[in-house]
Amino acid sequence: MTEIAPGAVPSPNIWNTPQIYELENRAVDPDGVLAAAMAGIRPWDGATVLDLGCGTGFHLPFFAAKAGRVIGVEPHAGLAAAARRRTALLGNVTVLTGAAQAVPLPDASVDVVHARWAYFFGPGCEPGLREVRRVLRRGGTAFIIDNDATRSTFGRWFREWLPKYDPEAVERFWTRQGFSREPLTIRWSFGTRDDLAAVLGIEFPADLAARFLAETPGLDVDYAVNLWHRAY
Repeated sequence: MTEIAPGAVPSPNIWNTPQIYELENRAVDPDGVLAAAMAGIRPWDGATVLDLGCGTGFHLPFFAAKAGRVIGVEPHAGLAAAARRRTALLGNVTVLTGAAQAVPLPDASVDVVHARWAYFFGPGCEPGLREVRRVLRRGGTAFIIDNDATRSTFGRWFREWLPKYDPEAVERFWTRQGFSREPLTIRWSFGTRDDLAAVLGIEFPADLAARFLAETPGLDVDYAVNLWHRAY
């Protein structure tokens, strides 16, 4: 049985099907909208960056290209091992197994925290945010990337899947936590219809995935996100 860090919230899409989730990672934001927005708020050149919930380490090489040091923390030991393999030739990357509620790092040890679709969906993530505050140095910045369910094709799909999801309540939560919102529109862009179908199949129930595929004529899907950020 795969070791899971205590307190971790399951992430069925990547935990159960990491190969398909890799297709999704490759499809997300080919235009670099998120990267440009984060760099405009807080560049990480020479900084120590923590990727919290790093999965198989897809984003670690991206940060490592400019950061002084990059640390990935992932609760699923199997995914953490994959992240280590991905970054084995990068001299400035370390991957640790741990949960957001108990980040295995000293106080005031990082400059930037990045958490992308890592179950930071508002209420309930307070223990993780306390850890973010603890590990960030004074002047450090946290980036939380989350879905914006109020607009875009993907946002509509998300609301159909989770009709009780309350985006206004989530926005109020992040505002109370001192975060600012940067609304962005990115896109999924797939190489084949089979890849799009596979990713829809790990993100949504089978009946919804089939309908969403049928109503998508091409290989791209417009996708609204919120980039939440806070300087500490």
